[in-house]
Amino acid sequence: MTEPTALALSLLAVDPVGLGGIVLQGGAGGWSGAWVAAFTARMPEPHRVRRVPAGIAEERLTGGLDLAGTLLIGRPVMENGLCALADGAGLVVPMAERLAAGAAAVLAQVMDERFVRVERDGLSAVVPASIALLLLDESEPDEPEVAVALRERVAFRCALPHGPPDEVAELSAIVAARVLLADVVADADVSAQLVAVAHAFGVESARAPLFAMRAARAHAALAGRRTVDPEDITAAAALVLAPRATRLPPMDAPEDAPPPPPPPPEQQDAPPDPAPQRDEDVRALEERILEATTAAIPHDLLARLAAAGSAKDRAGRAGGDAVEGTRGRRRGSRPGKPAAGKRLDILATVRAAVPWQRLRGMALGAGRLAVRPDDFRVQRRFRPAGTTTIVLVDASGSTALHRLQEAKGAVGLLLAESYVRRDEVALVTFRGTVAEIVLPPTRALARARRALAGLPGGGGTPIAAALDVAMVLAQRVRRGGGRPGVVVLSDGKANVTRAGVGGRPVAHAEALESSRRLARDGVPVVWLDVGQRPAREAQEIAAALDAVYLPLPVADAQRIAEAARVVTGPGPRRVA
Repeated sequence: MTEPTALALSLLAVDPVGLGGIVLQGGAGGWSGAWVAAFTARMPEPHRVRRVPAGIAEERLTGGLDLAGTLLIGRPVMENGLCALADGAGLVVPMAERLAAGAAAVLAQVMDERFVRVERDGLSAVVPASIALLLLDESEPDEPEVAVALRERVAFRCALPHGPPDEVAELSAIVAARVLLADVVADADVSAQLVAVAHAFGVESARAPLFAMRAARAHAALAGRRTVDPEDITAAAALVLAPRATRLPPMDAPEDAPPPPPPPPEQQDAPPDPAPQRDEDVRALEERILEATTAAIPHDLLARLAAAGSAKDRAGRAGGDAVEGTRGRRRGSRPGKPAAGKRLDILATVRAAVPWQRLRGMALGAGRLAVRPDDFRVQRRFRPAGTTTIVLVDASGSTALHRLQEAKGAVGLLLAESYVRRDEVALVTFRGTVAEIVLPPTRALARARRALAGLPGGGGTPIAAALDVAMVLAQRVRRGGGRPGVVVLSDGKANVTRAGVGGRPVAHAEALESSRRLARDGVPVVWLDVGQRPAREAQEIAAALDAVYLPLPVADAQRIAEAARVVTGPGPRRVA
């Protein structure tokens, strides 16, 4: 049996534009170069295959003004982008999970329309661009995937094999299959069967059954058949529908279910009806497709679905978690004046000015260029949005004696990791009648250790005041372009109000009020119940925070730090 990734790449080579492309997960290093070479060699026009550089600007994909040619001949000259240059072949996108949202949107539009429309710099053109994509997804399991707009427009999602692409079909067989593909036909019931299987596995995309049908026809053509048979359908369902499954198909009816009504009595003189036999054949084929698709589903599907939970799809780190500023990776330009640290983009400025030279009465050949303020373009630079973990440590008498040392160790571990990731950690302690910021957001290890070394304990538990301080810090982090997350280490037994007076009922009510405000602000929170046993008060406050609640009756610094990492990842936020 052909390895699934090799089979998917073979089918893609037979019908590259119809099947859209393939996502290869785990595409960093290893055999990725060999699989990219196999993809390139089997495209209809391999010399047209282009590689998309990291951080590519949108105009480089679509095309724009050829500055040198324009200045040479005195009128706007168009330069084709990568999409037009790859027409009839494909694009290879390394680190596709980091592709900017704008670039992903451009590729999605080109795949839908199969042409590029250029309307800029005095140019107006429509250029053919029928392409297939090889998306190398190098993300870790807890990182954002390739943009959903691209994942839904390619037929296949496969793991990068740990070996060479030896089982990919030979080029001669692929060329013959392309010739035969137009003559391959499928039975009228096939589409309905694929739609039924997609529904059974919770595949909501309307494109998926269409991709499965195209894959089945390509599979038949590759085998030299002009008619789609059950083998083609099951192979296509396993390759296209299984990776998109969001649930397992429903189980058979329970034993205590009421029996189906008896069939009406048959008329002795009536001829035999072929419909029942046909229905049985259709059901048998659907069961075969279901079995094949179920076998192709990853073994950790349920775990991955649970981890995906309420996480929102993001178009890669570069597109979804980037902040524009005066530093960072350069991504295109925009109109503006070079002031307040903004750098002038000279080439973009010249491109903006060139189309207007005749109207401005200047001769291009005279060595002079009329540039007006409206032509100025400044560089757009983006830096990754850092994560700031705000740790609230209950240093009151109820928890300080047996949890303060573990909390210090956990913050130390978080700081060490944040230093590597260029993230930050802030430390807030609450005891007595107040909550105070012991450590503002920082990556400075030495400063943090000094602050932790002298951390005192004892007194009351003003939880409401601590949550208020956390909200102020979170808002400050967001204004600076960062992503805040809160980790609370407490047993939840609030006994001091915001006014600094005792009273458990009032203090608990104020803590719930502060929790709801923080939850409405959308800040992810992890509540680590560090009491001797899980406390009802802590669970109520965690529920109001919409937080991940983790009772840790037996914990150490390493376990607390591991639980705290939830706020920096894309996983679900739920109350256990």
